[in-house]
Amino acid sequence: MNSINEPDKARNGSLEKNIQTNFEKSMSYGDYLQLDQILSSQHRLSDHHDEMLFIVIHQASELWMKLILHEMTAATACIKQNQLEESFKMLSRVSRIQQQLIQSWSVLSTLTPAEYMEFRDKLGQSSGFQSYQNRLIEFALGNKNIHTLAVYQHEPELYKKMTLALKEPSIYDAAINALAVRGLPIDEKALNRDWSQKYEPNESVEEAWLTVYRNVDQYWDLYELGEKLVDIGSQQQAWRFNHMSTVERIIGHKQGTGGSSGVTYLKRALDQHFFPELWTLRTKL
Repeated sequence: MNSINEPDKARNGSLEKNIQTNFEKSMSYGDYLQLDQILSSQHRLSDHHDEMLFIVIHQASELWMKLILHEMTAATACIKQNQLEESFKMLSRVSRIQQQLIQSWSVLSTLTPAEYMEFRDKLGQSSGFQSYQNRLIEFALGNKNIHTLAVYQHEPELYKKMTLALKEPSIYDAAINALAVRGLPIDEKALNRDWSQKYEPNESVEEAWLTVYRNVDQYWDLYELGEKLVDIGSQQQAWRFNHMSTVERIIGHKQGTGGSSGVTYLKRALDQHFFPELWTLRTKL
């Protein structure tokens, strides 16, 4: 019989001749991503089918949060160095990642109250409230609260890391400094403040942003920076809202596993806005 030619082999399901199949001495896809570690880290504490969903959603969210922090740290460094345009791609990526996190709540909402109650007691006092990466994101956006560090005291190295992050300028502090660098008048108390405190609105900052938004051609890069921050702040609020509504859908107004008031606490968090002057200026434009 005549041998099958290469196109015929491909049609019959054979691999293309150049596809690598021997990984005894080279790195494979799974090796690079360390999939053996990642995919063996889902340990259900119950026999309930839906606990796997609960674990995977939260682990995947933490991976996305890690990338947000990676991009936010780099973007903040660029802004501090007055390299605003370099930060825009990073900030756009952050808002796209936030969309992934927001969408994850719709997947978790397929978990019904009765299903969740089958394994909720296995969680003990662990709670999403304790997510240190989410707390670091809040710090990076300017929502500082020293009291939240108490839940990390049992891990000295993490507690130290969180304390240092609390005392670092947020991305909004970096943006305000960028306004001053461009010659826009900013109160000294807004430029040199206690970074560990939650940011409070400042009239001079609002006036500076108003100047930017009224003179877009002159301050295009600052204007674009402002809009990138609004995107991120808006997405973070949407994530908070979807978190709250998903929790309410699954457990109603029960107390959270970590001891918080649950939905009541999450609703209060919705009142904590980011980058206040970038929102109030819109009324005055």
